[in-house]
Parts: sequence; structure tokens; C-alpha cells
Amino acid sequence: MSNDQILRRPKVESIVGLSRSTIYELMAQGSFPRPIKLGPRAVGWRERDVLAWLAARPTADRNTQ
Repeated sequence: MSNDQILRRPKVESIVGLSRSTIYELMAQGSFPRPIKLGPRAVGWRERDVLAWLAARPTADRNTQ
């Protein structure tokens, strides 16, 4: 996958492992990348933004010392 792709919500959900409602809740909190408008009723996320968000999240391995 190229990091310049636009991802639709189902693909974003599968990549980050979160539900639609959780993604939108995190967006409302300012903790998840905002989508870009693709049309009157369509949005998508830049793949590079989603991957950067995912890489920045703490993991269990990083938190257990």
C-alpha cells in the first residue's frame, strides 16, 4: 500500500482495530486524524495519517518495564 492512498472507513477500522463509534469518539476528542471530504456524503482518511496515529499509540510491550 502506498502512504498516499485515501482509505474509506471500513479499511480504517480494520487497520486500527477500532469500531466506527470509537473512531468518531476519538475524533471528537481530537485524538484521531480528521477525515477529508471526498464528496457530499463521503469521507476518507489519508493512509499516512492513520499509520502515523497507529505508530504513535502506546503498546503493552512499551508500557511494561
